[in-house]
Amino acid sequence: MDPTNCDFSPMKQTLKEELQQVINSLQQSVDAMDTDTNCLLGDFEKIKEKFVTIEMKAATFYLNCYLSPFTEKYPELSHSVQNMSARKHGGLIVIERKDSLKSLIQPGIHIGAEVTHSLLETIFFPGNPLHDGAVLVSKNLIQSAANVLPLSERYVGEKKLGTRHRAALGLSEVSDALVIVVSEETGRISFAFQGNLYPITTHGII
Repeated sequence: MDPTNCDFSPMKQTLKEELQQVINSLQQSVDAMDTDTNCLLGDFEKIKEKFVTIEMKAATFYLNCYLSPFTEKYPELSHSVQNMSARKHGGLIVIERKDSLKSLIQPGIHIGAEVTHSLLETIFFPGNPLHDGAVLVSKNLIQSAANVLPLSERYVGEKKLGTRHRAALGLSEVSDALVIVVSEETGRISFAFQGNLYPITTHGII
């Protein structure tokens, strides 16, 4: 799907307005460099924080665009990962798009049930036998749980990614699948797509 045609106009407009504010702040900092009385380091820190916030909101926008053509259940996905994030329950959810994933993942336990936030949260509840693997969502169904994904060998800085994040990246490197990850350690939500990992806001992915 072409994100420029994505029908989430209010979110897109908000992003444009916030980005313009950052551009204005940058211009003010450039103008202030003509004087010797202002230290700009504090301004740079604020601008950096704004950029991080915009990046997360932009990732949320694109996540919606990438999900909506392939499942009608993204509100349920949003609800579940927000609840899991708040409780720091780790999760790994694969949304199948055009590419078949049969040859790429080690299949787990067949579920064959409609996607609901309560079922997803139950699967990933700590202590549940299925919570360590990945859930596979195809269209509006949870096809299976406890699936094993190929692991990426990529590093971020000097710190190696956790297993869930490596699995999300690994599958996204070899398919067009979109993989949502909830960190058990921090509760942060990210998604992997086309070999990249993006943080998203915790205020909802719809």
